[in-house]
Amino acid sequence: MLIIHKYGGTSVGSLDRIENVAMRIAKARREGNDIVVVVSAMSGETNKLIEYASHFSKTPAKREMDILLSSGERVTAALLAIALQEMGIDTVAMTGRQAGIRTDENHTYARIESINTAPMKAQLKEGRVIIIAGFQGISKSGNVTTLGRGGSDLSAVAIAGALKADACEIYSDVDGVYTTDPRIEPKARKMDFVSYDEMLELASLGAKVLQSRSVELAKKLGVKIVAKSSFMEAEGTVIAKEDEKMEEVLVSGIALDKNQARVTLREVADRPGIAAEIFSGLAEEQINVDMIIQNASADGTTNLGFTIPESELERAKKLIAGFDHDFVGADYDENVCKVSVVGVGMKSHSGVAAKAFSVMAANNINIEMISTSEIKVSMIIDQKYGELAVRTLHDAYELDQ
Repeated sequence: MLIIHKYGGTSVGSLDRIENVAMRIAKARREGNDIVVVVSAMSGETNKLIEYASHFSKTPAKREMDILLSSGERVTAALLAIALQEMGIDTVAMTGRQAGIRTDENHTYARIESINTAPMKAQLKEGRVIIIAGFQGISKSGNVTTLGRGGSDLSAVAIAGALKADACEIYSDVDGVYTTDPRIEPKARKMDFVSYDEMLELASLGAKVLQSRSVELAKKLGVKIVAKSSFMEAEGTVIAKEDEKMEEVLVSGIALDKNQARVTLREVADRPGIAAEIFSGLAEEQINVDMIIQNASADGTTNLGFTIPESELERAKKLIAGFDHDFVGADYDENVCKVSVVGVGMKSHSGVAAKAFSVMAANNINIEMISTSEIKVSMIIDQKYGELAVRTLHDAYELDQ
């Protein structure tokens, strides 16, 4: 079997942990598997490099930042390869360029355009384990590029797809995907299987196991992901295409996202193009708008409410100030959170949303905004009730069973 391993920053966060990872890889290799490994930088290293750059400049050039930040993964790749070689495992370390990862020219958030698998296939043919520095590639013009947040997961999935690997095992400090955050609800249960679509919803709603971009790519390429822990020998969670049995499960998980802010524009002029102007401006600034609600009034104006990540609120305020001639005032609420119920079974069962709303009402939790999709119901509520909502919904749908 050809298996891709990916190890996150905590998994390779010290020399001892790198040695533990090396032993895990050596065991898999001795069992007869072909192994390609993608690694992140050691935990804390990327932030340290960013601090070094900020010592010289508040706005360092993105091209140079890519050269700087890509070095963290290279250090890990080299150290892990050396450790494996000492264990008698024939191993070679590669940068993103050496592994044939070609990207566009978008520094600090590049997209993978293609992978030339010839260099990797040549090493595999020689029986070597390959250790690849994740999070990076090379552009057409020969510049080093990085892939942005979650870039090492993305590297691993892309390589798994290009090599047609049997599985892509993503190792972190979490041993799989849970029905909700175990720190909030101790009765949370680890799931054996999650569909791509469910994982996309859970990832976008704050579940930290995988980034949305890597799940999207896995779905597109048909790559089976297994989320596992590098700190224990336990079965992980398989993320793959849904099957018919999955629709028997009504709800898979409850997600809580505290990185939310609600914006309300009061008495917006009711004329064509206003919403387009405001939301186009936010999009140009890479500010992600989630839920939108519009209330019409009798005097020819409307109230326009929407949610954005709280981390982007200050930038949004500056942009919205430029449209103040089109509305009377703006209110900003940072004390909100988003609670979501996710499950592919919603497609074929009614009453899921009604049950969620009833649970909120029974606990005197006011729902400020609602958004639904085929497999998700999301509610904006007061942040102080977020964890209570998660626990009561988890109980209501009997997710600990």
